[in-house]
Amino acid sequence: MNKDILIILVEPQSPGNIGMACRAMKNMGLTQLRIVKGCDRFDSEALKFAVAARDLLESAQVFPDLASAMADCTLTVGTTRRHGKYRQEILSPSEVAAHLREQVTSDCRAAIVFGREDSGLTTEELSLCRWHATIPTSNEYGSLNLAQSVLLFCYELGKASESVSVGRPFEMAKSEEMEALFSHFHASLNKIGFLNEQNPEHMMRSLRRIFFRANLDSREVTVLRGMLTQIDWASSAFDGRKRS
Repeated sequence: MNKDILIILVEPQSPGNIGMACRAMKNMGLTQLRIVKGCDRFDSEALKFAVAARDLLESAQVFPDLASAMADCTLTVGTTRRHGKYRQEILSPSEVAAHLREQVTSDCRAAIVFGREDSGLTTEELSLCRWHATIPTSNEYGSLNLAQSVLLFCYELGKASESVSVGRPFEMAKSEEMEALFSHFHASLNKIGFLNEQNPEHMMRSLRRIFFRANLDSREVTVLRGMLTQIDWASSAFDGRKRS
């Protein structure tokens, strides 16, 4: 299972953390690291802390933004230590591992996304992820080191992979398909005046949660986009004013 699970680090600030994350991944059988911008992964600190996992460090892929880093992934998990209005249904590492054990197949790539050491993932970045997860910690001091967080998730994934069983084929739509759908929804709903001009993302985040829970496959995304295209055509003469 773990060969189909990626770790994505968004703008890591410490080369040492990148190296330690690689070591944690290799300890637990994960081999694919992606990095969104951030510091130099070939810094001496990264090489020192990677130890025997330098091959993961050297093969890591670097992307300009999170959307492109997980475009080919189906199951995406954004990690956060903060709860709030747009951070609902938050899973624990063991729950994430259980979900991925049931649903990851050779045709279904997954990614666990970790944010910046000082500020984590933004609300916008978390909204790109199908699920959200956090590591339960003391109320007194809840902030964990980036590499420690990666290790805890990798540990749970390692445990889960030992009891993996073959389940039904799972062919949910990939991240890039879902993002194309959400962009289409945004354009169509904005055109007919459904979205609040001052805060259109409020409604879009609700729609994201609805459709992420629905576990759409590629055909269902195509059906919804066909419906939106028909709405676009039918509303071509709409002048933006609501009728009573």
